[in-house]
Amino acid sequence: MPNPWTGKGNPYTKQEVKDRLQATLDQQKAIIAAGAGSGISAKFIEKGGADLLIIYNSGRFRMSGHGSTAGLMAYGDANAIAMEIGEFDVLPVVEEIPVICGVHGSDPRRRMWHHLLKVKDMGFSGVNNFPTHSIVDGHFRQVLEETGMSFDKEVEMIRIANKMDLFTIVYVATPDDARKMADAGADAIIAHVGTTVGGSIGVVDASCTMDDAVSRTRAIIDAAKDIKPDSFFLAHGGPINTPEDVQIILEQTTAHGFVGASSLERMGVEKSLTDLTKSFKSLSFSAK
Repeated sequence: MPNPWTGKGNPYTKQEVKDRLQATLDQQKAIIAAGAGSGISAKFIEKGGADLLIIYNSGRFRMSGHGSTAGLMAYGDANAIAMEIGEFDVLPVVEEIPVICGVHGSDPRRRMWHHLLKVKDMGFSGVNNFPTHSIVDGHFRQVLEETGMSFDKEVEMIRIANKMDLFTIVYVATPDDARKMADAGADAIIAHVGTTVGGSIGVVDASCTMDDAVSRTRAIIDAAKDIKPDSFFLAHGGPINTPEDVQIILEQTTAHGFVGASSLERMGVEKSLTDLTKSFKSLSFSAK
């Protein structure tokens, strides 16, 4: 939906985002969503043809040379950082692509309905649940659940966002969490199979093979599809890193596409800057 004041394409209604994604599938093309932690990343990811941009606090850490997992730690206000990246870095430079805001749904300092109104007013077309407690497991996850910072708070945030006509795209790491988000009406569900492997600050061993990633993605999609079959289903993380990896997932699961954060933004910068600098450093001159 063009902005009548600027002619730019943000924001979009929920249905308009869904129609755009369906149009991609109708062309038998994979949906590609990308995390962006800077304006320059957002601008050129859009030029590459991505279907969605997702802004979350980990993007700032990632593009500052730190691991994306920093976004799960108490290194800043996740909700404020995402809004700041959107307002000052990304929304001013993109032309037409829908931009999604990462929201820390369990943040106890936010009246979530009020924060979501500000997200929508900023010009975001939808929300994503990041940081998410779905990718936290073990004893710490249990502590979060028992002390009022549960994954259910993220689910409730998605319910509220749907009522506000915001497109909702969510990370889930387990079939149980996928069912909860499907029941809340999530428009798109991302099967998160772990921290992205590779690069300078990615994990070395995700303890998740491609076969594991395929089976986990299938289980998450099947669980959500039983409740909301019209959702879009995407894959993310672990060994799913390159276009060739994504092709395997598309062929062996019913996923409609891929969400790339480190695998698109960080990996692209790492390789291109390294190779370009090496090319410059290979130059020589003759003594004069």
